[in-house]
Amino acid sequence: MTAFSVQNLNLYYGDFQALKSITLEIPARQITALIGPSGCGKSTFLRCLNRLETPTSGSIKFEG
Repeated sequence: MTAFSVQNLNLYYGDFQALKSITLEIPARQITALIGPSGCGKSTFLRCLNRLETPTSGSIKFEG
């Protein structure tokens, strides 16, 4: 079972591309960690999942 299904997610702040072509399946009832260096878009991606940011293109589906 999939909790989140992310397809080709892109997010721009003006001319700056914060997220580029993210495609990811996050399984339900499992711990998922996002790791990476400072400024790579981890928090921005989480804000998109929580609908605090609106992606420029792509789709996010929650539980189908």
